[in-house]
Amino acid sequence: MSTVSSLSTNAKDYSDSSSDRKVGSRSLEKIEGQALPSNLDAEQGILAACIVDASGEVMSNCIEQALRPEDFYFTKHQMIFDALLDLHQETIEPDEIVLAEKLKTNGNLELAGGQEGITSLAGRIDTTAHASFWLDIVKQKSLLRKCIYMAFEMIDGANRQPSNVEDFLANFEQRVCSLGDDQNLRASIPFREPIQHAMEQIQRMLSREETDGVFTGYSDLDGLTNGFKPGEMIVLAARPSVGKTSLAMNIVENIAFNAQYQDQPRHALVFSLEMSATSLAMRLICGRARVNMNDLRKGFVPRSQAENLHQTSKEFQQASLWVDDTSGLSINQIRAKARRLKMRNKLDFIVVDYLQLISTESRVFSRENQISEISRGLKAMAKELEVPVLVLSQLNRDSEKERRDPRLSDLRESGAIEQDADVVMLLGKQRKGEDIREMDHDGETESSEEEDFEPIVLILAKQRNGPTGKINLAFRRKFTRFESMQQDHRLN
Repeated sequence: MSTVSSLSTNAKDYSDSSSDRKVGSRSLEKIEGQALPSNLDAEQGILAACIVDASGEVMSNCIEQALRPEDFYFTKHQMIFDALLDLHQETIEPDEIVLAEKLKTNGNLELAGGQEGITSLAGRIDTTAHASFWLDIVKQKSLLRKCIYMAFEMIDGANRQPSNVEDFLANFEQRVCSLGDDQNLRASIPFREPIQHAMEQIQRMLSREETDGVFTGYSDLDGLTNGFKPGEMIVLAARPSVGKTSLAMNIVENIAFNAQYQDQPRHALVFSLEMSATSLAMRLICGRARVNMNDLRKGFVPRSQAENLHQTSKEFQQASLWVDDTSGLSINQIRAKARRLKMRNKLDFIVVDYLQLISTESRVFSRENQISEISRGLKAMAKELEVPVLVLSQLNRDSEKERRDPRLSDLRESGAIEQDADVVMLLGKQRKGEDIREMDHDGETESSEEEDFEPIVLILAKQRNGPTGKINLAFRRKFTRFESMQQDHRLN
């Protein structure tokens, strides 16, 4: 097998030109007398392959795999690869002479070994057949060095005793996870491969072996969306006191106890930035047990309902639900907490209540820009964790002032929410004069006052991959619970 021929250059010749890595005031040439991870032969081999490959395929592969000058350990190799990148951008085919001239123009020729050194480097390989192996070695050694640098940065940062330890940990956790991002880069593939995978998934769906999304338990909504898909950011927006938290928690309950998921239970995480975890638990238990919370506060609950509350609490204790009611979380902290939970357990659904209460670490003074940054972070979290993320949001007062149904333009403080979201649902009170049949869950028509039904319209205002429409719901205030109206949805 042909490998790098004559790559017997003494590593000592390169010791003076190795990069001087520092973290704070600490030089990281060596760790406890041991040199940092590197491979001189692999670095020389991939550079030589880039120089002699007339087709440009090796250089293109390096760029596709996001190889950067700093991924080389030796400074002279960083300079040479940086010059090769310049030549590639200028669509100039490199050779020893052209490369030496580029280095000279950049003022780095002598530091990179001079004309003789470049010529010697280019003649060190017999073939470029093993360039991909050398590339992998260079990237792996670079990743190991980054781990070392980050470990020492964490030590130095901890010694400075940061005031906010949670932010400190979240920042490093995000950086550690991002270290592997470059390693997961994929080359372009023939479209027939994803087409084949899509058809396999379609066949499983047609045979009901696989469902495409997480179902909410509201048949009209599920009929329009076919469930919330992994990687989607779903926005549920409303004016205060219309019931967005109640609807979100009803969806969480339906997901947890959906009979369709008995064999493979769904796992949900709720970030409650407004309400305490105990208040949410009280609302969930009373709603599922159909006990009036006001009567419970007064102590007027029959024995049968008390037993029902006890049984319902046991059901929730066995459900795969998590809640985090920490106030003032930043988007980085939310992503770090969700990422950590998914590493330890399965995670199928995330609720964030609500967007405007998320703090920002940005120094941007514009609130609109801050909300845009938070919105992008939530969408990135959905894609990274491959779970649907239901984000609650406030609406402005325009719909109330103009006495109309809410619309996308009413999303408060930023149009970026509308842009980032895959699905946008707007809750509004039913307008007078619209044809609504108020029914209880048994299908018998009764007065709204007797059953404490408040008609609510759920407007599916945006769906990136499906239809929009209106869905009629009834909010049972004494149970803080949404019920489906027995009425067909109306597509736009």
